[in-house]
Amino acid sequence: MDMRTLQLVLQYDGGRFAGWQRQPDERTVQGVLEEAMQRLCGTRVAVLGAGRTDAGVHALGQAAGVTVPARWTPPEMMRALNAVLPWDVRVARSVEMRTDFHARYSALSRSYRYLVGTDADSASPFRSTRELVWQKPLDRGLLDAAAELITGDHIFRAFAVKGTAPPSDDHRCIVSSASWRDREGGLAFCITANRFLHHMVRFLVGTMLEIAGGRRDLDTINRLLASRDNSDVSPPAPAHGLYLESVEYPQELYMADA
Repeated sequence: MDMRTLQLVLQYDGGRFAGWQRQPDERTVQGVLEEAMQRLCGTRVAVLGAGRTDAGVHALGQAAGVTVPARWTPPEMMRALNAVLPWDVRVARSVEMRTDFHARYSALSRSYRYLVGTDADSASPFRSTRELVWQKPLDRGLLDAAAELITGDHIFRAFAVKGTAPPSDDHRCIVSSASWRDREGGLAFCITANRFLHHMVRFLVGTMLEIAGGRRDLDTINRLLASRDNSDVSPPAPAHGLYLESVEYPQELYMADA
């Protein structure tokens, strides 16, 4: 049977999911997608994601790879999936890829955004489940300085959940950009790197907020980057403020007409 490799660009509200990865007794994004794919294709189809978002984390541009019968063109697959998927997950785009495309291992970079609400309305029930409500003073200069220290090639062992990476993993990540940006009602921390460790963005945000709030000094970032463990890192920021924004792949993996 002729087959076709597709990249699905996904959006989902993570609030009702126990994360991305399929689990036998929990509702997960991968599980819901694979159920929909089986319904459409009549057989089990593996849905491989670019990253395993945690419970409560949202996505604006998660990437996933599927291999389906060639009769499923990208537009037809997108329309069919969106007709059967639940309201809290949606296919925003579907494109045909080369057969050697792998959603996880082919990725050049991933970008995340963390939302912090600083105005009074951030406590609204319409916003408080989508961003971290923070109505205490913050030193914006310290936030910017901390983000600048994160940028570059570093070992982020102190900003990862202990034991979630193999012992041989050096916990090295190359952060190509990290910055705090003003937005209506608050701030957004935006970061792009070649890879991310478990809870890494949330640990970074939690630590930077404590620095900007006067609870820790700026050199905390350098000390943690030099640390061999995560014993001194600040508590992670809550999952509900985090969004996987986009995943970048080499252009040559896209079919010519994609």
